[in-house]
Parts: sequence; structure tokens; C-alpha cells
Amino acid sequence: MLPLDHEQAPLKLDEGGVCRVSGTRVTLESLLASYHQGASPEEIADRYPSVPLADIYTTIGYCLRHAEEVAAYLKTVEAEEAAIAAQILSRHPVVDYRDRLLSRQKPVAS
Repeated sequence: MLPLDHEQAPLKLDEGGVCRVSGTRVTLESLLASYHQGASPEEIADRYPSVPLADIYTTIGYCLRHAEEVAAYLKTVEAEEAAIAAQILSRHPVVDYRDRLLSRQKPVAS
């Protein structure tokens, strides 16, 4: 008889709250970015050989069935990344790095 139970999505949140696929270091964001760029599940499996092809299909199916929840998670991740980037830029402004480096160069004698 064909088992018709629901498969669990192969997704786990790590200690930092990052969603990873199949107990690997591959993030849900990475897998979905490849998918949204037009990569087939087989191409994604080539990019991420640590993720079984069946888990890629299951993850994509899960994301399609839970689009609102996945979108909310991705929005949260994006906001956290933006906050971290802003924090880094506030500590290390890059605007004047080029000018400071150029000012350290010795003039070339003519």
C-alpha cells in the first residue's frame, strides 16, 4: 500500500535562529535564492551536494504550501541582516577610506 502520510520538511533552526536544510550548513535562504533565480532542483543539488535531491523537492514544496510564513521568516532575516550591516557601517565608515589611503602615499618624484 502507498503511504500517504505527510512528510516533514527537512528544516531545522540552529542555535542562532537560522533555518538550515537537511542538517547541513545550507540555509533556507540560499536554497530559495537559487530556486527563485530559476535553478531546477537538480541544479540546486549540484550547487549544494550536501543536500539530498528529495529534500530539495520537499523543501520547495513546503515553501510553496507555507508561502506566507516563509515570506515572514525571510523578511525577518532581511531586517536582521540590514541591522547588522548598518551597525558595521556605523563602526567602520567606508566613505573616506580611499581618501585616507591616498593621503598616505608618498608623492612620486618627477
